[in-house]
Amino acid sequence: MNPLERYAPLVDDEEAFFEACDRPLPSVVRVNGIKTTVERARSALDAGDVGYEATDWHPGILKLDERGPGTTWPYFHGWLHGQEEVSALPALALDPQPGEVIWDACAAPGSKTTQLADLMDDTGTLIGNDNNLGRLSALRHNAERLGVSNLVVTNQDARNYSLKPFGEDTDDPEAIDAFDRALVDAPCSCEGTIRKNPDALDRWTMNHVHSVAGIQKGILRRAVQATREGGTVVYSTCTFAPEENEAVLDHVLGEEDCQMVEWDAPDGFETALGVTEWDGDEYDPSVELAHRVYPHHNDTGGFFCAKLEVTA
Repeated sequence: MNPLERYAPLVDDEEAFFEACDRPLPSVVRVNGIKTTVERARSALDAGDVGYEATDWHPGILKLDERGPGTTWPYFHGWLHGQEEVSALPALALDPQPGEVIWDACAAPGSKTTQLADLMDDTGTLIGNDNNLGRLSALRHNAERLGVSNLVVTNQDARNYSLKPFGEDTDDPEAIDAFDRALVDAPCSCEGTIRKNPDALDRWTMNHVHSVAGIQKGILRRAVQATREGGTVVYSTCTFAPEENEAVLDHVLGEEDCQMVEWDAPDGFETALGVTEWDGDEYDPSVELAHRVYPHHNDTGGFFCAKLEVTA
């Protein structure tokens, strides 16, 4: 059985959903505002006879006619970064502001991290963490190529993340005791990447779904704990499983001082509501405020994104 068949009751058009999952994913790049403008990047692609089309919902997200953006000089010089279209959503939902302290809990290889730096005008403090030391080299490489200078890289288990290295509970006036905003783009079963990685479901099991859900709950709880009152936490995955999405939110809403926040997906980008019941389980009604992205709606990968506010 195709694991994706279990989600047929959730989608509005089963046939379109499965057909989209079987198609290759378009090649997409994000314009890096730290080094250039959308206009200059487009002009460079035009000069190089690289065909592209701007997405309907974001002028700086470009779909290329051909695959392999890394072969263009604008990419080499950090004007462009290859990033799946739908993965630009979490940073936009988090809405980081220049000068703030931001935590990216699971940062490598750095697409969302460098997008956060761009939105912050490369100011403030952006802490990019990953527990996989090997993947941090990709994060550092991408940050350097894209000209990011406000990034601090750490290698910790996000479930037990410590602010002690940043002077927590000291008299240091520059100490960091809490984050203004945090992004948890959590490790997951990666069902939504099937268009990019056709073998993504080869080793899929329900045991793995439940196992990774436990990790997700721990990371999201720590993000809420480490973010100041009134601060924002965004939770995202590239999977369809409610066990890894709404169930994780439901758990954290019950255990930590936070609440779901309504946010609008960009105009022209279609999403579905979060589900409030699944496989005999009922979730907090507010998880409906989350956004589900199905491949057939925007010709993207599958995704899930939710926004929370820390209340105490």
